[in-house]
Amino acid sequence: MLLTKSNYLLGLQCSKLLWVAKNDKQRIPEPDKIAQAKFTEGNIIGVLATKVFEQGIDLSGLDFNENLDKTKQALKERKPIFEAGFLVNDLFSRGDILFPAREDEWDIIEVKSATQVKEVNLYDVAFQKYVYEKAGLKIRNCILMHVNNQYVRDGGIEPSELFILADVTEKMVEFSEGIEERIKEMLELIKSKEKPKCAIGVYCSNPYDCALKDECWRGVPEESVFEFYRMFKKKCFELYSEGICCMKDVPEDIMLNDKQKIQRRLACDGGKHMDKLGIKNFLNNLKYPIYYLDFETINPVLPKFNGMKPYQRIPFQFSLHVQDKPNGDLKHVSFLAEGVSDPRPKFMQALKDNLADKGSILVYNQSFEKGVMNECSDALPEFKEWYEENILPRIKDLWDVFRNFYYYDPRQKESASIKYVLPAMSDLSYSDMEIGNGALASLEYERITYEENVSDKEKKKVRDALEKYCELDTLAEVEIVKGLGEVVEK
Repeated sequence: MLLTKSNYLLGLQCSKLLWVAKNDKQRIPEPDKIAQAKFTEGNIIGVLATKVFEQGIDLSGLDFNENLDKTKQALKERKPIFEAGFLVNDLFSRGDILFPAREDEWDIIEVKSATQVKEVNLYDVAFQKYVYEKAGLKIRNCILMHVNNQYVRDGGIEPSELFILADVTEKMVEFSEGIEERIKEMLELIKSKEKPKCAIGVYCSNPYDCALKDECWRGVPEESVFEFYRMFKKKCFELYSEGICCMKDVPEDIMLNDKQKIQRRLACDGGKHMDKLGIKNFLNNLKYPIYYLDFETINPVLPKFNGMKPYQRIPFQFSLHVQDKPNGDLKHVSFLAEGVSDPRPKFMQALKDNLADKGSILVYNQSFEKGVMNECSDALPEFKEWYEENILPRIKDLWDVFRNFYYYDPRQKESASIKYVLPAMSDLSYSDMEIGNGALASLEYERITYEENVSDKEKKKVRDALEKYCELDTLAEVEIVKGLGEVVEK
């Protein structure tokens, strides 16, 4: 049974995850659409990275044995090799780029779609280096090739400018320490018939959310210590390991902040926490008409339009509910971009046409909406003065009520997110929606807009779902403000 590079990284995170991946793989859930999209994005970046190197030998897409045979032949040609594979002593590694260095030496170049070097990437390269050297290669340098977040598109994508080559050779001493013993233990583990027993821990979400997390966390009770608002996970696990599983069981001498103390009190006594003065002050600061506003964006790794950087946000949709007086009738305005051209000019113009010049603009987590509009006004100077002088001073953040704990219902868990607040204050819900979160909304918009061979019927279906999802975001804001008004009046 082989230990691959991906297996090695699983084993570093959790021994149970590694064992299941090799011995009981059907227990690992299939990746969802969002995870699949990330894999696809990584593959696109990997292919683009090869364009930096001339006359490379591409071994991607070959089956296991053919890849091994072709790698041996390619090494003799002393050219860059893409997806070279090596098998030695039950270890297998296939790297992104193997680059011929001086004389008989080679450089490992590992490609990542992130914009910086991460610790897990260094363990990745260390495993490659170990296997390659065991196979007889002389490795000179180890390099991580990642996306340059300062690259600005001007015409076609320039691969040589899109990437940064970060030399991590010196880091390999640290990240290779103990690797031989770890590999030996992992090989023994995956060949064992007995599944390892693992307690839950910080590693359940580090460096990635574990595919077995739902299975392993089934025994964690409601109102557990993991639901404390913004408590460091390390502290949560320390409490849990001491047998303190529920908030109500946390002793008085354990240091908690004011918000966490509120949660513990409610876990013991029930009910909700309401700071009526804080809520009243927030509501009194709103000026009618109120414009309940929400955006949706995409942030592709490859800039779609000139003047844009990798992962820069492109707003493609907004929902706007307008209310002239408390509990008054609602007017709904929506914008959903059409076509493949840059949607930002029409997006900003539609906002300008509908936000008028007075009244509060209510959003949930203002840093997002402000950031998007600021980036748009930088790119489109004709909107700069309007945004800074008319819009920016009017923006109010509904999130303030919940992150400041003016209102807290245990049904929110530890979250002040609108997705958790809404069910605690209204019968409205995202649960039955075809598109129920922003990540999926972004993914689906990109799919129907920029991919080929999407039928008109499918486009209409997705666009209708996008309209319903974004409209619920602002309708949720309306419902929450209504609920807060009722709290104050009681």
